[in-house]
Amino acid sequence: MSILSDISIAELCGVDLEGNIKELMRDHITVSQKYIDLKERLDVIESHIENPMIFPFVPRSVNKDDKGNKIISYGLSSYGYDLRCGNKFKVFSNINACVVDPKGLDEKSFVDVEVEDGEYVIIPPNSFALTYSMEEITVPRDVTGIVLSKSTYARTGLICLATPLEAGWKGFVTLEFSNTTPLPMKLYAGEGCCQVLWFKGDRNCLVSYADRDGKYQNQKAEVTLPRI
Repeated sequence: MSILSDISIAELCGVDLEGNIKELMRDHITVSQKYIDLKERLDVIESHIENPMIFPFVPRSVNKDDKGNKIISYGLSSYGYDLRCGNKFKVFSNINACVVDPKGLDEKSFVDVEVEDGEYVIIPPNSFALTYSMEEITVPRDVTGIVLSKSTYARTGLICLATPLEAGWKGFVTLEFSNTTPLPMKLYAGEGCCQVLWFKGDRNCLVSYADRDGKYQNQKAEVTLPRI
């Protein structure tokens, strides 16, 4: 099993990243100018396959919004992809003194919050929140992904719990965030919130997540609660 590079990830999303880089290298001398031109070209590239692994796919790292304001980065990285945080959240609260049961989660255990892109939800101290990715994922039969924390959030004590994206799984990723600090924490919608590392096996799996009709298959762009 090997980890996928930016070029391989882009290929599975229908983008010829390597071809665009080689073409620019023939035309320019300075590294800085190549990178500027590459960013401009990648901004208008579209996928040429029917079911890209990541959709929508951004073939570079984006750290500014349309107005030039700095944001928490998302998009393609050297050996991974940073997903964006959705707009709807379920934030756990003890106001109803519920007991959390993974076999039957009481909806009184959390409060629902919805915000716009660039706005944020507050996760209380030592609490927990669920949200989802803005990207839809379609994992090939010979690939598996692992969701990890972004260092920007991890350094402030907000941890995205590690989650596997199994071969054959498709849907929007339900993301789990834990505020490990004694202070309230901001989590920004529409900005980068976690990184996925992708691993390619030596052959296709015998039975994929889709083959066994996994219970979290085809998740929608919303929080999916635990199922049994």
